[in-house]
Amino acid sequence: VQLVESGGGLVQAGGSLRLSCAFSGIRFDDYGIAWYRQTPGKEREAVSCIHSDGEIHYSDPVRGRFTISSDKAKNTVYLRMNSLKPEDTAVYFCAADVGINVCQYYETESYRFPSWGQGAQVTVSS
Repeated sequence: VQLVESGGGLVQAGGSLRLSCAFSGIRFDDYGIAWYRQTPGKEREAVSCIHSDGEIHYSDPVRGRFTISSDKAKNTVYLRMNSLKPEDTAVYFCAADVGINVCQYYETESYRFPSWGQGAQVTVSS
């Protein structure tokens, strides 16, 4: 499985960005794609997850500001980030795992995801 993030960049506080995660090589119908973020010296933080059956989860810090969606025809998952804050600054990663309950453990068990992208830098200036 391969995942490639794109769409990161520099934006002012209050602005918006959309990240893309293009994936390939998933051979099962049941899978989940999750977004995580990490800043130097801090633990990786779960952001959002979408399952192939449509189930969606958000972590508390981004709920109401971020929207996850998918385009199955393009094998791409998007993360629309609105009302960005300086504390959203991080490297954002997408990750994939197969199974029916992937999004139910994404928030606390990121180590279970075997496939990760290379990351996309998002910087929010104040």
